[in-house]
Amino acid sequence: MNLSKLKLSVLYLSLAVLLSGCESVTPEVTDPPQKQASAIKSQGGVYKVGNPYKILGRWYYPKEDYSYSEVGIASWYGPDFHAKRTANGEKYNMHSLTAAHRTLPLPSIVKITNLENGRSLVVRVNDRGPYARNRIIDVSKKVAQLLGFLEKGTAKVRVEILEKESKNLKAAMTGENVAPDVSSAPTTQIVKSEIGEDVAPLASAPAITPVAPSYADRDDYDNKAEKYLPGGYYVQAGAFSNYETAGQLASRLADFGSPHIQKAKVNGRLFYRVRIGPYDYHEEAVVTQARIRNFGIPAAHVVEN
Repeated sequence: MNLSKLKLSVLYLSLAVLLSGCESVTPEVTDPPQKQASAIKSQGGVYKVGNPYKILGRWYYPKEDYSYSEVGIASWYGPDFHAKRTANGEKYNMHSLTAAHRTLPLPSIVKITNLENGRSLVVRVNDRGPYARNRIIDVSKKVAQLLGFLEKGTAKVRVEILEKESKNLKAAMTGENVAPDVSSAPTTQIVKSEIGEDVAPLASAPAITPVAPSYADRDDYDNKAEKYLPGGYYVQAGAFSNYETAGQLASRLADFGSPHIQKAKVNGRLFYRVRIGPYDYHEEAVVTQARIRNFGIPAAHVVEN
């Protein structure tokens, strides 16, 4: 390569690096609050509630309502708005897990359940709308796809704000301190399974030392534990040689989905795996994984059955 071509290659490489450094990171609802906040701010996004406003002759009153739960019709919006600014200053990405709501804080975290097929998804609200009659939320194209109403266009849903996640994201955006929820927070002690690959918090304080069950108990546990699980994606939160410890963790995680205790032999030893699911899509499982990690189980991970 001659000198002029080498200089030109270096120039192109430098330009590519410079341009890549200017690109903002896409905020993902599965990210920790601080990471989400950093990505949102990099796009020019801010935390806002907003003043009352009037659209098509109707007044709307934005507010922080952490008890919000509503049933109604969801719709979706896509290409016409892609890469344009949302109401809180982010760039709309129709391939991310986001939604538009008329009054909830921006951003806030909500759980949307499609009441027509039972699918649920956690998304970040970062825009205003919809304003068509009888519609309570507008979701991204990706959310509509995962919830199963992309082709139909609309679906009857339940929308519930997730108070803890929303307050944590607000704190990350504004620099406020949010007191931990001690009533539901797991203990800090960590129990490692003999496999060495899974960790999980003990279910309650004071600390409980797992006791190996007798062989008679194991026969009973074998009848309780599931050997085969339906196909799909699961979030594995822990694996234990003690069934009762697995059961305690499964009970603590019931709010995050359907818990299962699956027995499995590893290197000739019997273990009880705690799994949440199943989910039809990997993205759905990733959302639950993020929530469980935020709950205090950093080793929670997605597996496919």
